[in-house]
Order: sequence, then structure tokens, then C-alpha cells
Amino acid sequence: MQKINHWHQFETASDVAEAVCSQIISSAESAIAERGCFKLVLAGGSTPEKIYQLLACAQTDWSKWFIFYGDERCLAADDMDRNSTMAANALLNKVNIPSSHIFSMPTERGVVAAAEQYRQTIANIDQFDLVLLGMGEDGHTASLFPGQIHDRNETVHEIYHSPKPPSERISLSAKTLANTRQLFFIITGAAKLTPVKQWKQGDELPVATILPDTGVDIYIDQSAIA
Repeated sequence: MQKINHWHQFETASDVAEAVCSQIISSAESAIAERGCFKLVLAGGSTPEKIYQLLACAQTDWSKWFIFYGDERCLAADDMDRNSTMAANALLNKVNIPSSHIFSMPTERGVVAAAEQYRQTIANIDQFDLVLLGMGEDGHTASLFPGQIHDRNETVHEIYHSPKPPSERISLSAKTLANTRQLFFIITGAAKLTPVKQWKQGDELPVATILPDTGVDIYIDQSAIA
């Protein structure tokens, strides 16, 4: 059963972005002080983009950050619809994170090759420090969609029939996403009202399958809260 630490409720999506940005920096400082580095998994989406834009102005030891992705669309490496392109434009091109610390998903190579390479990329990760995730109008998170069946022991899933285009993607598995010291769900907008209500009722949504031992924190704006 999913352990929810707290529903952090804010008035607007901008308020959510500011709060999450502050918490990310706090998590980074703690991780760097305790373990010498900060391993962060990025999400796609409009509110995460706002968060990354705010982070670009923050003061932190960027040389100790390591960046991973929760999912990616199978598109050309520089396609504007890729999560990696959004994150690069909003944050990564503006701060001094070493390029060797940024682990994009190589989905331009196709589903099978990209998934296999990313399995190797994360094979030696003992645990992420922080995973950021959003939620879709159908309750999906990363590229884990309702009704899909996956091998629960896999670390990276090959996605061939996404209900949202493009149909081919790769995604970290629920097991991999849960292997983190902290996990923040970032949820904004009235379109999320129904899945939030379903989530609270205990419906079997993909967001409810992410089960870190330390629990999850949900950052949500007023328009999305049920």
C-alpha cells in the first residue's frame, strides 16, 4: 500500500513550483553534505518546466548533481517534444552540471536499444535521492499508463502503445522509481480533479503503484485538489 507522507496544498501552480524548487535545493544540500552527490530524476510537463526555470537561478554546487529521466518519447535527439530538450532549455544549459553527469534516455535509437542502454546506465545506482513525477488526466505517471501490463522486476520498460503520442517511449519502472530517498508528485490544474479523487479513493491508478519505503509527498494546487 502506498504511504503518502503529506498533501502539500498551494493556491496556484506557480506557488507549487516555488515550493518544490525550494525543497529540491534543500534535498540537494542534504545529499551533498551526507553522501557527496545528488541524484535527481526529472519529470516532463509544464509545472516541472517552471520548477526547472526557477532552479536555474538557485545557488548550489551543481558539480555534485547527477541527472536522470523518468521517461522519454522516441523522437529525434533535439526534438522539442522530448523531456530532455525541455529540461536542457529550462535548466541544464544554464547551470554548470558536468555533461558526464547528465544521463538522457537515448530514445532516438529506438525503443529496444534505448531501454537496454538505460538499464545499463542505472545498473549501478544504489538509490536515487529524489524522484520528481507528474500525473496525467488518466492517472498515468512517467510513461506508465492505465491498463498496461509490465514485468514488475524490470528496471526500464519498453512502451509501444502509449495512448498519448508518440506511441513509442521508454520509462523507468515502478520498482525503479520507488528506489529513492524522496519522491515528489507535482500535480496542477483542474483537469487532474478526477484522477486525484480516484487516487484518494484507492483506485488502481499507475500513480498508486509507486511505493518507496519512505513514502511520497504530493505537491498540488487548489484547482486540482479533490
